[in-house]
Amino acid sequence: RCAFFALFAAVVVALPAQAQRVFEANALRGELVVTAPPEALLNGKPVRLSPGVRIRNQQNMISLSGSLLQQRMLINYTLDGMGQVREVWLLTDEEARRQPWPRTLEESQRWQFDPTLQRWTKP
Repeated sequence: RCAFFALFAAVVVALPAQAQRVFEANALRGELVVTAPPEALLNGKPVRLSPGVRIRNQQNMISLSGSLLQQRMLINYTLDGMGQVREVWLLTDEEARRQPWPRTLEESQRWQFDPTLQRWTKP
């Protein structure tokens, strides 16, 4: 019985605190401030959040845009076909340290993305 609990404790300790999140290859890095949903500032410029925007917090849980008013957040994000913000991931400290990460569409088209390692490399 003690051996079972010791093994269980060892497995729990060995598990990572949080699994690595997988970002889409077209995800860009930026700074978001939700001003008055669906209005926001992305890298200091006005932008709209799409009607179906998904905002994932650092624990990968969905957050409502109204709960994030006026907070300056470092994010990875994608845009829909109309240029509205479609997906948002609020970055953990570890994710924010992953450099480089493209901030513009042009950078993402010039750089190479390894989806397995979730890393970008510049040519």
